[in-house]
Amino acid sequence: MRWSMLLSREVLEDAHVSRASSVTDAHVLRRKGRLKEQDGLIEFIISLHSTHSPIQVMEKMERWIKEHSEDPMRSTLSRLIPSVGRFYTPLPLVRAFHEYDEFASLSRRRYVPPNFAEIRHVINIAQVHAIAEKLALVTFDADGTIYSDGHHIERDNKMIAHIIKLMQRGIHVAILTAAGYPGDPTKFEDRFSGLLSAFEELELASRVTRYFQVMGGECNYLLRVNNKYRLEFVPDDMWKSKDMLEWSEEGIEELLDEAQGALQSASARLNLPVHFVRKPRAVGVIPKVSTIYEVLEEMALTVQVHLVESKLPFCAFNGGSDVFVDVGNKSIGLGALMKYLGKKPYE
Repeated sequence: MRWSMLLSREVLEDAHVSRASSVTDAHVLRRKGRLKEQDGLIEFIISLHSTHSPIQVMEKMERWIKEHSEDPMRSTLSRLIPSVGRFYTPLPLVRAFHEYDEFASLSRRRYVPPNFAEIRHVINIAQVHAIAEKLALVTFDADGTIYSDGHHIERDNKMIAHIIKLMQRGIHVAILTAAGYPGDPTKFEDRFSGLLSAFEELELASRVTRYFQVMGGECNYLLRVNNKYRLEFVPDDMWKSKDMLEWSEEGIEELLDEAQGALQSASARLNLPVHFVRKPRAVGVIPKVSTIYEVLEEMALTVQVHLVESKLPFCAFNGGSDVFVDVGNKSIGLGALMKYLGKKPYE
């Protein structure tokens, strides 16, 4: 019954994406650990709360971000936060703050300042407002975002209707996942079986399904939907950047060998028995016994430090139940995807 509801055209037409508007919805603000809580901008915003009220902070940051987006080389932010990146749109932080403040009571809290996740959430709300009018591409992480870690999109996934509605409006939807299965699109299909089944049940035309892509292995595989509602690989030379095409197999093997050595050393130091998984573009460890998040975090950070001078880009991450190192990263994958689809950062 739930599946039929999700597939109904009326539901697709009425699909409405709500923002977190209550404490219950705010489970997305759970703290994730040091690897996912490092950002000079957010840390600077938090520090401002020692001398400013929350609304004063947002007013000042909104003004500085606008200035920085217009002249990033000589902006106030570039002097205060040398590591700050580019902004492709202004951010209506005051508006976003008021929305979040409705249930988080930031402006009424006397002793507890906003934490990292809360500031990130306010920035995210502001970015959604800023990009809405020009939106042309939406990307999602997979595990822990549109489905639980280690699972896949089931037929009752609430995101199905939202994804299809975006596609029907001519907006590209791509899922960027660390999961990588070279040469085997069926394993990617297993992860997105509920969504692909919805495409087929609704008999979506190719002019709609062409708006869906999957980027796997961080940035190593791009898949699209064919006319049989199955996933197929897009040839590398059609979408990969020149730099990506120049990554040598010898260099890749060298990077993965070093990463595996670092993981082996870290697991021995932490007294954690692990099972190694080696793929053409990734290497990882899965603990053989139960452990805690901080131990996996230590392993991921150990690899990051060990590979800091690597000639090839890489991504070392704590997946919550494993630690993996991939050649490349999602930033590179997103850049290549944007170029392939002809989309700009402000879209």
